[in-house]
Amino acid sequence: MDKTAKIFVTGHRGMVGSAIVRRLREGGYTNVLTRTHAELDLLDQRAVHAFLSSEGPEYIFIAAAKVGGIQANNLYRADFLYQNLLIEANIIHGAHLAGVQRLMFLGSSCIYPRDCPQPIKEEYLLSGPLEPTNEPYAIAKIAGIKLCESYNRQFGRQYVGVMPTNLYGPNDNYDLANSHVLPALIRKAHEAKLRSDDEYVVWGTGTPRREFLYVDDLADACVHLAEQGYDGPLVNIGTGKDLTIRELAETVMDVVGFRGRIVYDATKPDGTPRKLLDVSRLASLGWRARTTLADGVRLAYDVAPFRQWA
Repeated sequence: MDKTAKIFVTGHRGMVGSAIVRRLREGGYTNVLTRTHAELDLLDQRAVHAFLSSEGPEYIFIAAAKVGGIQANNLYRADFLYQNLLIEANIIHGAHLAGVQRLMFLGSSCIYPRDCPQPIKEEYLLSGPLEPTNEPYAIAKIAGIKLCESYNRQFGRQYVGVMPTNLYGPNDNYDLANSHVLPALIRKAHEAKLRSDDEYVVWGTGTPRREFLYVDDLADACVHLAEQGYDGPLVNIGTGKDLTIRELAETVMDVVGFRGRIVYDATKPDGTPRKLLDVSRLASLGWRARTTLADGVRLAYDVAPFRQWA
């Protein structure tokens, strides 16, 4: 990408979009285009198409999405499916109509089958049933991948799909009713420390294994692929390492400084038993994650908004 190219980043106020904007600006890109929801409703097809036609960006990063943890995905299934389908379809088709040649669509590792072999290779997509608790969200993201592939095949576009593992970092969602596991654990441990509690509760059994990537590392990987001019098949983005939820909770305790004990609520769902991405394709393209989990949790905790709420 040319440093003066007009680059549109959707979802720039969210965790992923804001990290991509930070990385682009740090990299010397001078023409980064953003719009708030009030300025551009991505669910409004006419507005999206008119905006892309008028602005004519040269590259688009699709970081906007309706996201949430296990509980939110399971409760608001129609919302997650409908809204994510609309967002990606409006942007991808609008980009094509506006003549945008290059685009990057960010999905989620939940697109892969619940019980597929580990680590998860990109070719395992659509090889088995999905995790039921987040199936609607996963189906929407799979549709986005296939939409990109289809525009490439039919119209010669260079629309790339990338699949991040579980993310965390600045601008994460710390709402205990809707957040993902890591931000929820950080907030729970912090509040338990403030109350001088003897324990804090972790959903599930603590046995599932998860992989976590600091969001600024994700942004760096995305920009790396864009700068390389990558226009090949789907790419996993992760660390290639995982740990149990129990080990994660213990790491959070150490960083936050909570000295109590962990209690596991086995009445709550565990979700997929394991999700570890195979990142060999990304490594072959010259990129590896740099931020350790402990360092990343510390960085996220330092800027967590709930620390100012008390």
